[in-house]
Amino acid sequence: MSNEPTNKLKHLAIIMDGNRRWAKKHNLPTAAGHRKGAETLEQVCRDAKELGIKYLTLYAFSTENWQRDKEEVDTLMGLLREYLKNDLQEIQKNNARIIFIGERQMLDIDIVESMHRIEQQTSSNDGLTLCLAISYGSRQEILNAVRRVSKLVKAEELKVEEIDEKTFSNFLYTKDIPDPDMVVRTSGEQRISNYLLWQIAYSEFYFSELLWPDFNRKELEKIIANFNTRERRYGKN
Repeated sequence: MSNEPTNKLKHLAIIMDGNRRWAKKHNLPTAAGHRKGAETLEQVCRDAKELGIKYLTLYAFSTENWQRDKEEVDTLMGLLREYLKNDLQEIQKNNARIIFIGERQMLDIDIVESMHRIEQQTSSNDGLTLCLAISYGSRQEILNAVRRVSKLVKAEELKVEEIDEKTFSNFLYTKDIPDPDMVVRTSGEQRISNYLLWQIAYSEFYFSELLWPDFNRKELEKIIANFNTRERRYGKN
């Protein structure tokens, strides 16, 4: 009989934090931490699918990350290109659907084209849905949605009284996936960092002490077990 926890957790969102601290801890360059973090991402995708998670949303690169040193940003973009070209092919083999959310206009055209191609190639897959937040910031996402709604109202294509939560949600990047059941942040930090502010209104939270490169299946199983013990009230008394 399997010792794996019965899983009620269907959509897990993770803030992958700690790559740089992991590299420093091991006396390695920052790039080594990011590379190890990418390897962890691959393994977590496999584990999540095997443990019954249907949606996995990962905070890979925020809009604020553009403010880091150019050398580190260039390294991250190089790793992203490599990941899009090679690593995601392995994830695709497992019948995963892959989508990307974020400000694509801030990315180089070759990266955007790769994202679009991968989304098209995996659109009919019905296994794990992997949602990667790249060049993403939730405040900007919400502002963009407000602007789109405002234009439709101004053009008299949408009435103000027709705007409810469901309607507004359809203007967000995540319109095709359910809201997260749980948000996890690694590295012991306890911040949301401009991540899915609208979508996590009723999410549970879990803060892992592990640095992201050290995150593993055992920790994921612990998170699922923790989620299963919680009584979710969705804001009700």
